[in-house]
Amino acid sequence: SMLERISAQAFNFDQTFQAYRKNEFALHFFQDPCVKKYLKMLNTSGVWITLGNEITHVDVEVVPCTKVSVDIFDPIFSSGIVHPSGHIVKCYHEVHPDFDELRMMLLEEDSDHYNVVSPCDRQEFLFRLFKHIVLGGELCQYEDIISPYIETAKLIYKNLVSVQKNSETKEIKVVSTVLQVSAYDGNGIYYPSGRDNEQTFAYLCIDPFKRHVYVLYHSFGVGLFSDNSLLCS
Repeated sequence: SMLERISAQAFNFDQTFQAYRKNEFALHFFQDPCVKKYLKMLNTSGVWITLGNEITHVDVEVVPCTKVSVDIFDPIFSSGIVHPSGHIVKCYHEVHPDFDELRMMLLEEDSDHYNVVSPCDRQEFLFRLFKHIVLGGELCQYEDIISPYIETAKLIYKNLVSVQKNSETKEIKVVSTVLQVSAYDGNGIYYPSGRDNEQTFAYLCIDPFKRHVYVLYHSFGVGLFSDNSLLCS
């Protein structure tokens, strides 16, 4: 289960965020004494610790984050991946035992359904959250219906991403910048983990107006239960 190895934390910052200086922002974030003291991560034994180490370098990827509805999932319902009831279609046991069409669509490029979600939408933060939740942790009991996956992704997204409404057009627009980050100490990659896995990730969700950073972290594996998140100001 991801629940034992996932964390969401909130931090404040006091400088103007400029998207074109994202790498500098991320490096300064990880070098901040407050972050070093309170940012949680899992060590190789599956024990929650704080960042602690001196970070010398960061890798930063800007994650597209524009969605203000769950329409991105509509093609999944119209392509044979789920039944009209919402139950996920299982693969033929003889071909792919204990597998389903949803995970096939997410993982296998030669799947008949891989292209039902466009490459651009696959990069969106909302879809990435959905994929992470579907694939889960090392010990994971998969859902039979799709709605818990979508609702969980929607809930996390809503809590991490900030929006604003244009007073004239009434259009709602995402104002957060989302970065997927890796941080290095003197010995190499350190955070989110020294072990590479698609399900090991850290995202910085930056609200430039409220000057908040929300950190969503997960380390693939089996570990101890996570305690409550921390607020550092």
